[in-house]
Amino acid sequence: MNEKELVGVRAAEYIKDRMVVGLGTGSTAYYTIKKLGELVRNGLNIKGIPTSEQTAALAVEHGIKLVDFKDVERIDVAIDGADEFDADLNLIKGGGGALLREKIIANAASAFIVIADSSKGVNKLGDFPLPVEIVTFGAEMTSRKIAELGCEPKLRLSGTQPFITDNGNYILDCDFKQIESLEELEKQLNMIPGVVENGLFVNMARRLITIENGELVEITR
Repeated sequence: MNEKELVGVRAAEYIKDRMVVGLGTGSTAYYTIKKLGELVRNGLNIKGIPTSEQTAALAVEHGIKLVDFKDVERIDVAIDGADEFDADLNLIKGGGGALLREKIIANAASAFIVIADSSKGVNKLGDFPLPVEIVTFGAEMTSRKIAELGCEPKLRLSGTQPFITDNGNYILDCDFKQIESLEELEKQLNMIPGVVENGLFVNMARRLITIENGELVEITR
C-alpha cells in the first residue's frame, strides 16, 4: 500500500454499525470510501453525507447509502484529507475545491478525523496557497480586498475557464507564505463581503492519521 491508502484504510476502522459518516473529498479520502464500500458489502450498515458531487458519485459506486442533512440528527464521524497540517492539527484544505461543504460537515461531526500522507506535515501553515471560496458577483473587488491582507490571490482555473465549485462559486488560491495568526486570518477573510468560506480549519480536527518514518501514527488532541 502507498501512504494514502494506508491512512485511508486505517480511518475506516473507526466507523461502526449505524453511524452517519461525513465522506471527504480527494485522493486520500478515496481509499477510505473504497474500504467502507468493501465493509458495506460485508454487512456494515452506515449512511454517508458526501462533501462533494465527486464523492457522492464515488460512494454510490461503492454501494454506500447517502442521506441529506434533513434526514439525520447528527454526523458521528467525518473523515477527510488535508493539503497541510501542523503540530496542533490545524489544517489548510480546499485543494480539491470542496472546502465549503467539507467545513460544514467537519463542523457538524461529533468527531473529525484527518488522513494525510507524510508530505502534508509542516511547521507552520501557508506554503500551500490558501483556497478561498468567493461568489462570482464582484469577484475582482473581493480579490482586491483579500490581497490587502497580504497575499497574491489567483483565480483557480479549469482549463482556460474559471473553476466553479459545486456551490456555483469561484475559488481564489491565496499565497500568504507562512501564516502567523490562523484564527485572526480566518476571521478577517470571512468578514470580507463576497467571501463564502476559506480553507483554514482551525481547532477542528480531533484525530490525525499519518505516516512518520514509514510507520502509521495517530495523533489526538
